[in-house]
Amino acid sequence: MAATAGENQPFNVMVVGQGGRLQYEAIIFAASLRSASPGFQGRLFVAEPQPGPLWSIDPTIRGGETRDVLERLGAEIVPFESRHFGESYPHGNKIEALFALPEDEPFVFFDTDTLVTGELGRVPFDFDRPTASLRREGTWPELELYGPGYTQIWKSLYDKFGLDFESSLDLSQPDEYWRRYLYFNAGFFFYRCPRFFGRRFLDYALAVRDEPPPELVCQSLDPWLDQVALPLVIHSLGGGRDTLPEGLLDGEITCHYRLLPLLYARESDRVVEVLEEVTAPHWIKKVLKRYDPVKFMIYHGRGQKARALFDRENLPRKEQAIRNTIRRNGYWMR
Repeated sequence: MAATAGENQPFNVMVVGQGGRLQYEAIIFAASLRSASPGFQGRLFVAEPQPGPLWSIDPTIRGGETRDVLERLGAEIVPFESRHFGESYPHGNKIEALFALPEDEPFVFFDTDTLVTGELGRVPFDFDRPTASLRREGTWPELELYGPGYTQIWKSLYDKFGLDFESSLDLSQPDEYWRRYLYFNAGFFFYRCPRFFGRRFLDYALAVRDEPPPELVCQSLDPWLDQVALPLVIHSLGGGRDTLPEGLLDGEITCHYRLLPLLYARESDRVVEVLEEVTAPHWIKKVLKRYDPVKFMIYHGRGQKARALFDRENLPRKEQAIRNTIRRNGYWMR
């Protein structure tokens, strides 16, 4: 039986830090990790894309004070090269950054717009059976009236990589309903070796991008490429949708908030409390307030005003309705 975090198997954590919004989110992530998970004994890596031909502007972290804060929070900033994606598909950072991590050391990747709200050591990771976030909507594929259905589209991808399609299905869900098919948000994922996982992820993503099956002819892969390839990678490595208990990641232990207005609108009081506590120290605040969404949403109280617009027990079903309400009231920022 594979060791889990609860059995003291050490693991590393990685987020991507890039100039602009992500560098400020990386500070918030690191501050929340240190505050809410004091028992975390692994290494925290902030992976930084380097300038190169795939970037028209320098993607590195801007400002020495941002680096100082991250390092004071115990983060190790590690560079990586963009060889396949870069500016044309920045979601590919999470794939190429995996090659900057130590080989053969278990890792957990988180999107930078994640808040740690509890002890990561409570999560029973099985690093031989990867999974990813199930906090998602049925965003891909978008079916055309006379085009192939979910089964045809997904099966074409499993067939392309020689994977067993039937064993990936959730048979408790109806045929041609998106939840029947293995689909994740790429907000977190984990495995026993970042480079092995990264190689598989990269190979699958490039193959889908460059030589998609005919069934994908009407489908957009931007920004969905990572979320199309990820279930195939996880299935190929013996993982699936049920390798973690419900309610821990994307629950008690972490929150993938995505944008600060959405956090204030729909997340729990505990999430808001952690956010405002970890961003309060002066040495953190003086850097974060340079980023307008943080400055106005957290420090100037705009987030609390947006929060007052919603009943967390009766939120709109669709995220777009939440966004529209915030915009109409003048509190939207990103």
